[in-house]
Amino acid sequence: MAWLLVIVAGLLETGFAVCLKLSHGFTRLWPTIAFCIFAIGSFGLLTLSLKKLDVGPAYAVWTGIGAAGTAIYGMVFLGDIVSTLKIVSISLVIIGIIGLQLSGSAH
Repeated sequence: MAWLLVIVAGLLETGFAVCLKLSHGFTRLWPTIAFCIFAIGSFGLLTLSLKKLDVGPAYAVWTGIGAAGTAIYGMVFLGDIVSTLKIVSISLVIIGIIGLQLSGSAH
C-alpha cells in the first residue's frame, strides 16, 4: 500500500510540474490553483508513505515518476522536442524506478 501511495504521489508531481508551466509564473489563476492542489496531494501522499518506507528509495521513485511523467507529458502535449536520447534516458529512469521499488523495504 505504501508503494501505491508513492506511485500516485509521483503522478501528482507530474501534475504540479505541468501546472507550474501552465501557470506562467503564477499569473494564471486556474493552473496556479491546480498546481497547489497537485502539490499538496503529492507531498501529502509521500509523507504518508514515508511512515512505512525508507526515505531514499521512496523519494527516488517519487521524483523519478515525476520527472519521467513530466518529460513524457511535455513531449506528447506541450510540443517539447522528442529525440532518441530523451526516450532512452526516460526509459533508463523508469528502469531505475522499478529497481528502486523492488529494493525498498517496508518497516
